[in-house]
Amino acid sequence: MLLLRCPLLLLMLLPPDSRPQKLPTRDEELFQMQIRDKAFFHDSSVIPDGAEISSYLFRDTPKRYFFVVEEDNTPLAVTVTPCDAPLEWKLSVQELPEEASGEGSGDPEPLEQQKQQITNEEGTELFSYKGNDVEYFVSSSSPSGLYQLDLLSTEKDTHFKVYATTTPESDQPYPELPYDPRIDVTSLGRTTVTLAWKPSPTASLLRQPIQYCIVINKEHNFKSLCAVEAKLSSDDAFMMAPKPGLDFSPFDFAHFGFPADNNSGKERGFLKSSKFGRQTSPKPRVDLHRVCIGNKNIFTVSDLKPDTQYYFDMFAVNTNTNMSTAYVGTFARTKEEAKQKTVELKDGKVTDVFIKRKGAKFLRFAPVSSHQKVTFSVHSCLDAVQIQVRRDGKLLLSQSVEGVRQFQLRGKAKAKYLIRLKGSKKGASMLKILATSRPNKQSFPSLPEDTRIKAFDKLRTCSSATVAWLGTQERNKFCIYKREVDDNYNEEQKKREQNQCLGPDTRKKSEKVLCKYFHSQNIQKAVTTETIRGLQPGKSYLLDVYVIGHGGHSVKYQSKLVKTRKFC
Repeated sequence: MLLLRCPLLLLMLLPPDSRPQKLPTRDEELFQMQIRDKAFFHDSSVIPDGAEISSYLFRDTPKRYFFVVEEDNTPLAVTVTPCDAPLEWKLSVQELPEEASGEGSGDPEPLEQQKQQITNEEGTELFSYKGNDVEYFVSSSSPSGLYQLDLLSTEKDTHFKVYATTTPESDQPYPELPYDPRIDVTSLGRTTVTLAWKPSPTASLLRQPIQYCIVINKEHNFKSLCAVEAKLSSDDAFMMAPKPGLDFSPFDFAHFGFPADNNSGKERGFLKSSKFGRQTSPKPRVDLHRVCIGNKNIFTVSDLKPDTQYYFDMFAVNTNTNMSTAYVGTFARTKEEAKQKTVELKDGKVTDVFIKRKGAKFLRFAPVSSHQKVTFSVHSCLDAVQIQVRRDGKLLLSQSVEGVRQFQLRGKAKAKYLIRLKGSKKGASMLKILATSRPNKQSFPSLPEDTRIKAFDKLRTCSSATVAWLGTQERNKFCIYKREVDDNYNEEQKKREQNQCLGPDTRKKSEKVLCKYFHSQNIQKAVTTETIRGLQPGKSYLLDVYVIGHGGHSVKYQSKLVKTRKFC
């Protein structure tokens, strides 16, 4: 059993004017109460039996812990967990002085003399380790004596955890790993990685409450959850500032950013501050994520970046003890984004483009001859699309296009143009695009700002309907078509048929009403009317007007729903 009642140890921890007292053993009710209060052992040099303690080390400042094993042939297990820096640690044992082996009766020896009895004897080294792994010392039969655990951090100030027990078979606070403790990558995508692992026997056989916590980052694997918590802290200082104790010195305070001042009153004034830490500027937040998923043993990590390497760590956490064990971490690189094919545009030729919902397409235009200007004509068939044009990497244009738009840009010798088209969030997008370095080569007809068709209700009869629409100063050919629809035909159905890129060649000959040429030099008078005859009484008709340019390409005005009178 680990005993905490040795007067020799107690005198080391108390001021010289304090009287010796009995430290509680793990069998006493008071000890059980104090072991639940982690602050009881926060600044103590005594390791309790069967409880994990968290503590700290200043760089290049060794620290020593003690515990007593009273009887020979006692099982013993010691676990040291480095958090954010490698540790050097050594476990040794030495015989207790005869005066220290009793119940502490009688007058104790002077404090300095008892210290010398311990520190002057090196003891027998049982185990030593240097590194940042979670390391164990386990013995089924340990001799009685005073055990010393010496720790040192040569890299930086750091946190660590220590656990010691004389009943390792029954305690088992750390979750046990399966026979294969590796994490398997079962599926790999551009933004997702699916992980699977074998369950901890602590959960599957011992039925203890275990939850699994996954840690994802881009730098390296972690060997303990303590190391993850240290990395998640916003500063390189401690996760929790240690409380001042008897083993502090002005040098220690200097490590924490406090001035080395001999005025103890001033030091106590500093201690009233609610925030301990170095006087350093905060570091940027690390790209590290932790998620606990319960007792599942398969999980898909999503929202990752394509073509990026990630490191994945899994920790089994005993929710009763809050102590954890690390699986063997893994790493994986997400798949690359599907490479976009770049479509080559030919000078003066219309190209049809289809874009998936929220998708994008890339086009390239390289005029063969020197040019002063470049014209891009875009006809969006459905919803608005976004267009970006770059010349030799420099952004020249970024616009939203609805209907027909024309953009004229200044040219440059031997320049190459990259066009990025981004589709609508509502659904798939279709468009026609023309690029040319010849200013007179225009395939799309010019359009007025308002492409609606107006119906005159007062001129409506049982067999005819009169409509009007706007034209431009450019002479174009206009063709009007009609189609009978059901009475329950609504605006939603009409919207689904608003593909402006579908020309008259897709319509039935019987639906054609007429074609005519029209323009006006006075833009205010560029209005034309037409009466559609031969309609049936009380019927609904969908009317469409197409304007056809010199290159033969057409653009459809917004459809108009009209209904003839039922009685005349």
